[in-house]
Amino acid sequence: MAVATLVSRITGFLRQLALAAVLGLGVVSDSYTVSNTLPAMLYEILLGGALTSVVVPLLVRAAREDSDQGEAYVQRLVTVACVALGAASVLAIAAAPLLAVLFLGDGEDANPQLTTTFGYLLLAQILFYGLSGLFGAILNARSSFGPPAWAPVLNNVIVLVSLGIYALVPGEISVNPARLSDPKLLVLGLGTTAGIVAQALVQIPGLRRAGFAFGWRWGWDSRLTQACGMAAWFVLYVLVGQLGFLITTRSAAQGDPGGIVIYSLVWLLLQLPYGVLGYSLLTAIMPRMSRAAADSDWRGLVGHLSAASRYLIVLLIPITVVFTLAGAQIGVALFSLGKAGSNAERLGTALAVSAFGLLPYAVTMLQLRVFYSMADARTPTMINAVMVAVKLPLLLACPIFLDDSDVVLGLTAANSLSCVVGAMVGQVWLRRRLGRVETKRSLLTLRNCLLSAVPAVGAVLGLRALTDFNGVGGAWLDLVLTTVIVGVVMGIALIVLRTPELTEALRSPVLARLVRSTSPREP
Repeated sequence: MAVATLVSRITGFLRQLALAAVLGLGVVSDSYTVSNTLPAMLYEILLGGALTSVVVPLLVRAAREDSDQGEAYVQRLVTVACVALGAASVLAIAAAPLLAVLFLGDGEDANPQLTTTFGYLLLAQILFYGLSGLFGAILNARSSFGPPAWAPVLNNVIVLVSLGIYALVPGEISVNPARLSDPKLLVLGLGTTAGIVAQALVQIPGLRRAGFAFGWRWGWDSRLTQACGMAAWFVLYVLVGQLGFLITTRSAAQGDPGGIVIYSLVWLLLQLPYGVLGYSLLTAIMPRMSRAAADSDWRGLVGHLSAASRYLIVLLIPITVVFTLAGAQIGVALFSLGKAGSNAERLGTALAVSAFGLLPYAVTMLQLRVFYSMADARTPTMINAVMVAVKLPLLLACPIFLDDSDVVLGLTAANSLSCVVGAMVGQVWLRRRLGRVETKRSLLTLRNCLLSAVPAVGAVLGLRALTDFNGVGGAWLDLVLTTVIVGVVMGIALIVLRTPELTEALRSPVLARLVRSTSPREP
C-alpha cells in the first residue's frame, strides 16, 4: 500500500505537470479543471462521505453477521449504487450548461461554453468514480488493499498517454466557438474519462479473487436506513466544502485567465508534503486513537493527539519555510515547460503567500480524526462550516479589492487563513470535549521550530545576496540550496533547543536498527 500510494502521488504529480505544460495556465486549462473537478465533487456529495462513514463498517458487519458472509448485502448495495450513480451521471450531463455558468459565471475571462463541452465528455465519470470507491470499500472490508491502492496509478498513466497523443494532434482547441467534434478536445476529454473507467474496472479481478460475485439484486437493506443519520452529516460536510469551491472558482474566473488552474495546482503542491508525511503519520496513529476512544481512555486519546500534533509541527514547519522562501523558484522550476511558462512565477508566488496554511490544515485533519474516532460526525461538519464562513467573505472580496493578476494570490491566502481558524476552533472544541489537550506542549514545540527557522531564513537570504540565479536552471539550484540550508540549519537548531520530538526520534530503536542494518559488517 505504501509503495502504491507513493507511486500514485508521483504519477499524479507528473500528470499535473504535463497538463500545465500541454494546456498552459489559461482559459483552456481553467475550463478543463472545472469540468474535471465536477464529477469528483458530485460523486463526493452522492456517495463519497457515505463510503467512509457508513458503507465500510456495514460491509464488515454484514460479513460477520450474515449467513452468506454479506454476499447478498454487497450485491444489493452495488445494484442500488449503479442505478443511482448512473442516473446522476445522465442528469449532470444534461445540466452541464447550468453547472458551467454556476461555477464560472458569465464574465469575459471565463468560458462557460468550453467548460460545458468538456462537461459532456467528463461528467460520465460520476458513475465510475462511485464504482471505483465502492469496489475499493468492498476490497478493504475483505482485507484486500492492493487493487484499490494501485488503481489510481493506472488512471494517471492513461491520462499521461492521452496528453502525449493530445500534443501530437495538430492545431489548438477551438475556444470561440467550442466544438465537441474538435479532435484535440475529444482526445483530452475521452482520455481523461477512460482513466477513471479503468480505475474502476481494474479492481474487478481483485473482487473475484476476494470471493465477490456480482449479480443484480434489487431492494433496500434496513442497515443502511439505520446509518443514514451519520451519513447525512458527511454529506453536509461535503456540501459545505463545495460551497467554498464554488465561490473560489467564480472569484478566480474574474481575475486573469489561469487563476482557477493556478489555485488548483497550489493546493496540489501543499497537499504533497501532507500526503507523504502528514497523512502517513495520521494513518499510523488513527488505530491507536480509535482503540483509546472505544475503551473510553480519554487520557490516552489526548496523549496520541498531542504526540501527533507535535510531530506534525516538526515535520511540516521546515517545509513551510522552504515553500515561503522558494515559492517563486518552485513555480519556475516545475512549471516552465511548454505553455505554462508565462504564469509559472505567478503560481510560485501564490504558493509562497499560502504556505502558512500547510501545518494548520494538517492539524485540522488530525482533529477531525479524533472526533471520528469518537463516532462524532457532527463536529467535523461544524468545524468545516466555520472555516467556510471565514473564507467566503474573503473570497468574494478578492476580485473587488485586488488587481486581476493578484486575485489568485488572495484566494490561496484566504484558503490558508481558513485552515488557521479551523485548527484554532478544533482545538477549543477538543478541549471542551476532552478537557486538557496538552496545547502548551504543542505551542512549545512550535516555538522551537519558529526560533530555529530564524537562522535558516537568514542564511538563505544571505546566500541570495551574494549570488544571482537566473532561468530555470538557476531556479532549480536556488531551490536545492534553500532546501538543504533550511533542513540542516533548522535540524541543528532544534537539537540545540532540545526539542523532544527530534531528539527522541534520533534515539529511537527503529532508527538505531536502521543504522545498524546499513553499517558495514565484519567479514
